[in-house]
Amino acid sequence: MRTISLPRGRQRLHAMPTSTGYEVREEETYDWDGRKRGQTPFTVLQHTISGTGQLRYENRNYRLQANDTLLVLVPHNHRYWLAKGDRWEYFWISMNGEEALRIHKSILSVSGPVFRLQPATIDHLADCSLRLIKGAASPGAASAIAYEAAMALYDDVFGSPAFTEKQSAMQPVIDHINANLDKPLPVAELVEISGLSRAHFSRCFAESEGLPPAEFVLQQRLQRAAKLLTNADFLPVKEVAVLCGFEDANYFSKVFRRCYGINPTQFRTTGMYASLGNHR
Repeated sequence: MRTISLPRGRQRLHAMPTSTGYEVREEETYDWDGRKRGQTPFTVLQHTISGTGQLRYENRNYRLQANDTLLVLVPHNHRYWLAKGDRWEYFWISMNGEEALRIHKSILSVSGPVFRLQPATIDHLADCSLRLIKGAASPGAASAIAYEAAMALYDDVFGSPAFTEKQSAMQPVIDHINANLDKPLPVAELVEISGLSRAHFSRCFAESEGLPPAEFVLQQRLQRAAKLLTNADFLPVKEVAVLCGFEDANYFSKVFRRCYGINPTQFRTTGMYASLGNHR
């Protein structure tokens, strides 16, 4: 058994690991209730290598076997455990932070709590866990690894063939958003480009991109802002805000801090975006 635990308080970084490890459980008590693990939100990503685990998620029961990946949010009405006489080999990564929670919630909304990943993704997640066990050099480095793991999962789930058709249908809308991030981009405008009814558009967009249209636009604005803050240091923060569709620089700073855990000026000096790379 190889594990590591990190502080689980409310983190200001966008993603922060709270624990990770590899374990084999056999003939012992192993039982986690998502309603009895405190009120601080965090997620658990747990991949089954061999053996069998049990999950009750809301009102549905799952039998977790080799190659099944479990994702749950705490606090929540679920329970996962080792049944008597079973053996369960797995690795896991737990994390919190607003961006990690947002990414994992978007995955849960379309895939549910149990799914299968590509072998390369599983290897990538295992490598992230191992690097955390060996020890990250700083909280920022640990945060970068957690974000890397979250995005590897995101890319696998939303890059699967099941989502390809919906993503293709939304591509003209995505292209319009990315070409006009300095403009208001009301949802009604996006609906018109899609040619769908508003209700159908909102549903298809969320299934394709993992977020409602307005939230997706906000995330794209923040990602562009992160790039400009990193790569165009000659631009004042106020101008970066305008280029990304924020008329009020104070509001921009508030929203940016909520997402990344630090304000735009601090973000620029840390070089956080450059260290993470563009994972989307």
